[in-house]
Amino acid sequence: MDTVVTAAEQSARLPVVVGVDGMAATPHSVDLAASEAARRGVPLAVVHAWPGRPVRPSRTRAVMPARAEGRHLLELAARRARHAYPDLEIVTELADQGAAQALLRWSARASLLVVGHRDETRSRYGWGPTAAYLAHHTECPLLVHRGPAPSRGPVAVALSGARTPTLAMACGEAARAGCSLVAVHVRTKRDDQRFAERLTADVPVQRLLISGADIPYTVDRISWRARLMVAGIGHKGWAVETVYGTPGVTSAGRRLCPVLLVPPNVKALAGKSAVPK
Repeated sequence: MDTVVTAAEQSARLPVVVGVDGMAATPHSVDLAASEAARRGVPLAVVHAWPGRPVRPSRTRAVMPARAEGRHLLELAARRARHAYPDLEIVTELADQGAAQALLRWSARASLLVVGHRDETRSRYGWGPTAAYLAHHTECPLLVHRGPAPSRGPVAVALSGARTPTLAMACGEAARAGCSLVAVHVRTKRDDQRFAERLTADVPVQRLLISGADIPYTVDRISWRARLMVAGIGHKGWAVETVYGTPGVTSAGRRLCPVLLVPPNVKALAGKSAVPK
């Protein structure tokens, strides 16, 4: 007898994918991705992009070939995830292409994509080129790790319009975390009415209706008070531009909360959370 598999069941099997690059933030990104995969009951895919550049030999120490270094990095990441979650199904890939292209390919068949940020104090954006590119092109929700998520505080959502998928996912994250939702929204007559109609009463909601000039300051302040910032990836683009325009560390040295970016037409999976607990 053939087994009928529903679309929801198929989507629930999609893996959580994490990109690793050997930077200092990589172990924390792996921890976050592994916890998400275990919570969702799906496999974890660990991806490292090997650009194919040869490594020059060193006179002082032996250097492994670049491809061997990539495999070693994947092995360490998989071992770390398996130590925390022994029953977790883990797959690895050493991709022969750029990091952004490899992760974008994975995003078409993933339930969540997890990457770390890279602070670039002298550049325009603080996330680095890979995370910034994926922020605009990912096909699945993108979770950017910017430091340990605080255990308290609200879930915040930044919206450039009344985007149903973003609102639904933000409300779901707040409900599962047992906290309130802070909704930052640019004040317009048309969007304000749609926004009010689509808010759910499942969680306490604080609305911040602001002008366009107040966007950068408001998003920055909320980013270091919230446990998670949710933003929609839409045509207007101000939410994404503003969120990844802030660095991962404040001037006082405090880490900013993770950011969950939601592409258009993405359906939030019931019972799945991106909020670390």
